Amino acid sequence: MKKILNNQERSRLDKRVAEAEKRTGAQIVVAVVQRSDSYLELPWKAFALGVSVAGLLVFIFDLLWPGWYSQTAVLISAVTILIMGILSALLSLYIPKFARLFLAAHRAEAEVRQYAESLFLSHELFATRRRTGILLLVSLFERRVILLPDKGFSKRLSQKAMQKIIAQMTPSLASGHFARALENGLIKLTETLAVKKRGKSRKNELSDGIIEEKGV
Repeated sequence: MKKILNNQERSRLDKRVAEAEKRTGAQIVVAVVQRSDSYLELPWKAFALGVSVAGLLVFIFDLLWPGWYSQTAVLISAVTILIMGILSALLSLYIPKFARLFLAAHRAEAEVRQYAESLFLSHELFATRRRTGILLLVSLFERRVILLPDKGFSKRLSQKAMQKIIAQMTPSLASGHFARALENGLIKLTETLAVKKRGKSRKNELSDGIIEEKGV
């Protein structure tokens, strides 16, 4: 799989994670995934749109020039409609921005959350002594962020606080600047959870390496 983040971006984010952990006492894991689901329905939705648009154009042409059709013309129209549907479906497979037009927001949110929860378990982010693990996951295709804190931060990291952190990331994520989005998220997360009096430096219980996955 082609790397999503380059070495410079990784180094910068590693420093942000280390600083955030030092100031908050959290064990933070950053993950970047290409896509959280295959969304098999998207090409079919695109196909339906292509067929509908082509069918409408044929209908308008018939209204403007009645009586133009022959057996050959009808066959050409049917083939044209089918080709438009196929082209639209192919565009959804190769152009993510086009495919996202057919993806419902609630479906994207649900799939990315499910992927994040699965990753949280598979990488055992719950296995910290004080249950202070936090997963910050970005799913590129969906342009979605999921922040999953363990029980140790359930009170300090409310839903409202998490929404503010995600809001800091959204503009950069929407423009395709994934590393910047993660940096902004880590900065806001640090501001939200930072403690004034630092206790003893805690043992690093989770890997600091950024997780990159192709996804589904």
